[in-house]
Amino acid sequence: MTTPKYKLYSFHPSGNCYKLRLVLSQLALPYELVVVDILDQESRTAAFLAMNPNGRVPLLQVNDRYLPESNAGLWYLAQGSNLIPSDSFERAQVLEWLFFEQYSHEPNIATVRYWVSILNAESDYADDIIEKRIKGYAALDVMETHLSSQPYFVGQRYSIADIALYGYTHVAHEGGFDLSPYPHITRWIRAIEAQPNYLTIKAEP
Repeated sequence: MTTPKYKLYSFHPSGNCYKLRLVLSQLALPYELVVVDILDQESRTAAFLAMNPNGRVPLLQVNDRYLPESNAGLWYLAQGSNLIPSDSFERAQVLEWLFFEQYSHEPNIATVRYWVSILNAESDYADDIIEKRIKGYAALDVMETHLSSQPYFVGQRYSIADIALYGYTHVAHEGGFDLSPYPHITRWIRAIEAQPNYLTIKAEP
């Protein structure tokens, strides 16, 4: 069977893009990195839109096919590895947390970080930030409660559910979120950073 050829279109500060760089590193999968500067509208060019009409990164290219959406990429890359459980119910639980991350977590924690630390426009979004921080803390509360009784999110072991949630949780402070009241999340972050082939969000692949 021919090994797929991977190319990742990525904006380095993005937690969504980082998820894929991290899983590629941890699975020791070779890939080509293509830097896309979304602040310079490089994801809105005709060439990029031909690959992903939604005009967003990350975009994972597998041979001559394109797979947008970070969690779809996580699922694809991790199939057949120990990062996706073999038990069917636990596999569904992984999906549960991937959906939670994109619906309840990322729209609030990641968006505030983007406004505050990437655009440097906190004052321009002050009212929206108040609302999103409330919702972001609510998501962190859910995570803290879950992690109070187990080390990882699914099946007592590290999986792509953890990678998906780690992407923006570990940089939540860059959006003004205080993680000090969350000891179980803090312990979980340290456990992920101790995983083999761990890669920081700022590291060059």
